[in-house]
Amino acid sequence: MSKNSSTVKSPEVQKKRKPKTDWARVDAIRDEDIDYSDIPPITPEMFAKGVVKKGGVLVRRVKQPVTLRVKADVLEWFKARGKGYQTEMNAVLEAYVKAHNEAEGK
Repeated sequence: MSKNSSTVKSPEVQKKRKPKTDWARVDAIRDEDIDYSDIPPITPEMFAKGVVKKGGVLVRRVKQPVTLRVKADVLEWFKARGKGYQTEMNAVLEAYVKAHNEAEGK
């Protein structure tokens, strides 16, 4: 066996390893003190394009094909935004449903 091969260490060896994370310091950090300036804000569209995995397996949210009559200027506006315009339209409709459900206390 070569020196570079990976081996599974026994539980006794794993217990002796000293953790490198200072969890007390991490726990002491308040949410307000975390700098998110290099992270873009999360939008509903980002969630709409998200991928969900359960147990390492991709879970697809079922979408129902539908024929929908939309005013031409509305459709052109979404299409002008580029690839994924149908997903974006769906995200807008989902946000609308969510807002109405929250207003109705659902």
